[in-house]
Amino acid sequence: MPKEIAPREVYGKTLVELGKENQNIVVLDADLSKSTMTHYFGAAYPERFFQVGIAEQNLIGIACGFAASGKIPFASTFAVFAPGRCFDQIRMSVAQPGLNVKIVTTHGGITVGEDGISHQAIEDLSLACSLPGMTVIVPADAIETAQAVRTIAAYEGPVYMRLPRPKLPVIFPDDYRFQLGKATELRDGKDVTVIAIGIMVAQALEAADRLKQEDISVRVLNMSTLQPIDEPAIIKAAAETGAIVTAEEHLIHGGLGSIVAQVVTKNRPVPMEYVALKDYAESGKPDELLIKYHLTANDIIEAVKSVIKRK
Repeated sequence: MPKEIAPREVYGKTLVELGKENQNIVVLDADLSKSTMTHYFGAAYPERFFQVGIAEQNLIGIACGFAASGKIPFASTFAVFAPGRCFDQIRMSVAQPGLNVKIVTTHGGITVGEDGISHQAIEDLSLACSLPGMTVIVPADAIETAQAVRTIAAYEGPVYMRLPRPKLPVIFPDDYRFQLGKATELRDGKDVTVIAIGIMVAQALEAADRLKQEDISVRVLNMSTLQPIDEPAIIKAAAETGAIVTAEEHLIHGGLGSIVAQVVTKNRPVPMEYVALKDYAESGKPDELLIKYHLTANDIIEAVKSVIKRK
């Protein structure tokens, strides 16, 4: 079994490292620092940590003030609260002026489990990707999270990064280097391409390994930068494999599947299938919810076989 690490834990510890390296980094949270793990930064650099309370609109406004003053603010809360509760502030104060604000949320998707429907962010990627100039990132494991956090700290411009609540299998080696806007090919294949983000990347790899035993060759792309998306990688996959399946812990519209479909239909039309949420979920254990709402390796396998028949 691969080692499992919570990306949010790595996020918090990477912030501490960055805080030591760059005095301009400040961190803000909205009363959830023990869950988002920004409390590590608060303990190390209390003079650069700002707890705004249950006031997500103010979280964004204050972060914008820091960015306009030359600081590099990381603003964190749960994904359901940003962009959900403060979309207007993000739109008008972060995206439109292009301020250097890093919005890093945790508890994305339905794997918040027993917290229930009110805390399940399944529209957040659609909202973030609707904003011109907003870089949107969904890391696949802890290694990629650490690399992505370092990358966006050095990148000038607004960023939305989504992290999950649970631990994830470690996919990448320690020497992996994240590249903004570039997909990572994790498996080569000729029959179909599975493009996945976040927690679904590990599921895609499992599906590919199982399908190999049935002589179905599956290419797996980790599309961790959702915006700007790696169009050349998508077009190449469509041309070389002739079919695409997308997999995401998000609603079927507005996220990975929608964005990939736009690229495919414009440049290289091929059959597509989508492994994604179709509606709101409910309260339950994360693993049980993933099974009930069809976000597993089994569901990817079913989608792969379906799309191959349409080639």
